Amino acid sequence: MYDRNTDDLQQELMDASDLDQFIEDNQSSFTQKSMAKSLNQLFLKKDITKSALAKRANISEVYLHQVFAGQRNLSRNRLLCLCFGLSATLDEAQKLLKQCGFAQLYPRHKRDAVIIYGLSHAMELHQVNDALFTKDEEPLF
Repeated sequence: MYDRNTDDLQQELMDASDLDQFIEDNQSSFTQKSMAKSLNQLFLKKDITKSALAKRANISEVYLHQVFAGQRNLSRNRLLCLCFGLSATLDEAQKLLKQCGFAQLYPRHKRDAVIIYGLSHAMELHQVNDALFTKDEEPLF
């Protein structure tokens, strides 16, 4: 089956008379990556140890290893903390959020705008948290 765009897939879903048949016919179109696999892919691109990542992301090493092993999943906030710990680009963070089933950052939300700014300007996690606090927004941790 060819790789179809999301709009075509959504239209077919809306027109479908049988959900089970739709799912069977479109199995190859569904995202299948686990959080651990997605994180590992990004981690391998970066020049950082898991120990350093845990420290930069303000996450315990034990918890981080459980996430990378697929034993635990992160919240959206904690996933964003890892993005800052990995010095991820905005595009990398958006892709990771999407792959893990979270809403992507949206610049019309003040909180997300601060986070986008932080990613785009290679800010450290504590700097972004300070900026969020100053803007009366919920910090990432």
